[in-house]
Amino acid sequence: MSAALAYAANALGATSQGPQIWGWHGRTLSHHAHHPQHGMCWLRLVSVPEHKAGGKLWEGTDRAHTAFPTVRKPALHALHDHARDGHAYRTELTAYVDEPVLSPDPVLRHELDLTDAWFTTIRSTLSTIAATPTDRTAVRQEWISRAVPEYTGRPAPLIQYWECAHGDFHTANLTRGATLLDWEGWGQAPRGYDIAMLYAYAQLAPETAARIHSEFAPLLRSDAGRAALLVVCAELLQSAARGDHPELTPKLRALVDDCATRTVSTR
Repeated sequence: MSAALAYAANALGATSQGPQIWGWHGRTLSHHAHHPQHGMCWLRLVSVPEHKAGGKLWEGTDRAHTAFPTVRKPALHALHDHARDGHAYRTELTAYVDEPVLSPDPVLRHELDLTDAWFTTIRSTLSTIAATPTDRTAVRQEWISRAVPEYTGRPAPLIQYWECAHGDFHTANLTRGATLLDWEGWGQAPRGYDIAMLYAYAQLAPETAARIHSEFAPLLRSDAGRAALLVVCAELLQSAARGDHPELTPKLRALVDDCATRTVSTR
């Protein structure tokens, strides 16, 4: 992957700078870079077996570039695709966002002092995303029907309201300036899915979690919001069962119990 990233950087006319940054489970590799036309940029390489090239995750950033022109996100300058030794590589050259992310990984482990302006921007971002028509899918009812009982022990909700979602909405993908990163997985999801994910991942920082809940209380307290939270808990508990963020599991179980005390439609 290092060789593939260097090859793509050269093809795109960019010069890599600084240390390499590995993504989740080594599926992506990123680098600061300088481009003679665009200045400071970000190079991100995605690797998949060659026969799996294409599809939702492969084209997510590219399609988001045109689908959400007004949302705060890194501008996409160029793409480069190539294959080598049985693997396909897509490299994205995007604008460098000179804003720190809110946390180094999805699980928020420290309290945040987020401003009213930050929440105003995030609310606008989520509204714009939710109102965007798309044929992409982030979460499927078939998965919900199978995973919610398996990982939460609760009946699966039959989702009544579906909206477009970012699909990976957590503090490692959000900056202090309310820029939203990592657009590969966006698509249709239960209404409230994004804010439910942000809230669930923030449970180890209770003051920040309480602020998130307060800001989005009408949604999170609705039947649709509680159904979305149950779906997110199932997703994160599934991930925990594979070894990711086990320390979050007790908090997720508590959220599941809270959802169970309220009405969540299973019709």
